[in-house]
Amino acid sequence: MTNIITKFFTSKLAPGILLIVATILALVMENTSLYRLYDTIKDTPVMLQIGAFKIDKPLLLWINDGLMAVFFLLVGLEVKREILKGHLSKREQLTLPVIAALGGVIFPSLIYLYFNYESPDTISGWAIPAATDIAFALGILTLLGNRVPSTLKICLVAIAIIDDLAAIIIIALFYTADTSITSLGLAGLGLLAAYILNKKGVTKLGPYAMLGFFIWACVLKSGIHATLAGVALGLIIPLRIKNENGQSPLKVMEHALHPWVVFGVIPLFAFVNAGLSFKGIGLETFSEPITMGIIAGLFLGKPIGVFGLTYLAAMFKLCKLPRNVTWAHFFGLSLITGIGFTMSLFIGTLAFETIDNISAVRLGVLTGSALSAVTGIVILLWVDHYKGKQIKA
Repeated sequence: MTNIITKFFTSKLAPGILLIVATILALVMENTSLYRLYDTIKDTPVMLQIGAFKIDKPLLLWINDGLMAVFFLLVGLEVKREILKGHLSKREQLTLPVIAALGGVIFPSLIYLYFNYESPDTISGWAIPAATDIAFALGILTLLGNRVPSTLKICLVAIAIIDDLAAIIIIALFYTADTSITSLGLAGLGLLAAYILNKKGVTKLGPYAMLGFFIWACVLKSGIHATLAGVALGLIIPLRIKNENGQSPLKVMEHALHPWVVFGVIPLFAFVNAGLSFKGIGLETFSEPITMGIIAGLFLGKPIGVFGLTYLAAMFKLCKLPRNVTWAHFFGLSLITGIGFTMSLFIGTLAFETIDNISAVRLGVLTGSALSAVTGIVILLWVDHYKGKQIKA
């Protein structure tokens, strides 16, 4: 039994499976007699007080504002590592994912705006279909195994990293409330202190962690979304200097955080945010502007943007496909990027507050992501089958 559990949690499929389980559990609880328990869990009050400083929020917001800051800290670490020493460290490696991610942000957003431009109450959700859920997307490519080239998986990771970076910028610019200059100034001092630690060659993670909590609390009180504190700290953690064990602090922190994020933070976020009540949902519900905009943005906008803009760029010799990847492979990949799920749900929580709009977001994200996943899998399996026939011939 222990071996089975160990094998599961060391599998690359495990994060995607846990996300699916968390989503199904949320949907079951929301649509059965367990809905009261589900609501009680989300609304459980949690308070932290140190002297006059107090944070008093329901569990749902602690997960969305607190634990998701840890997720974005991991994103910040990954972005820094990939740009300085990884798949995005060379210009020829960077061009294709930047172009693809740019198309994957612009076209889904435009499609959403097409369905919502006459509604000032719903237009703020334009960025919801622009996101890609890397855990689900990579889990699907991993599930396909050697039916897809390994370089296609690397390409997806690179595109998703740029996509996450774009999402961070969008959140910072468009999804912030009125800002408190005092709180923001204190957060800036915290970041400056972390930067000084970096320059002084401090490799112990304790001081960075304490400063990280201080920065997060200040950003939370500033009006800017608290998750951005995680990204900012992640970009400051040292990569090039080594500790006494010959490891960089960034890699140590990334390695330590990764299992907690993929097996804890992300499934928890999915559980508290994916609970969609099916009561009153009919065919007409799918025609609502928010729902249609998200479904069309994820299922149509993502492949049009990712595939179309990349193909156009390749025609002008601005980029080229990775080794062993055909345009048919890349089209399947572009559909897979339409799996927005956790990131799309997260942006939806920032864009809307009313329960009707949030329900429309959940319906659109779940439907658009499912359509993208199924169609992407079918295309990639067809490419592998067709390729096998050609080899036999």
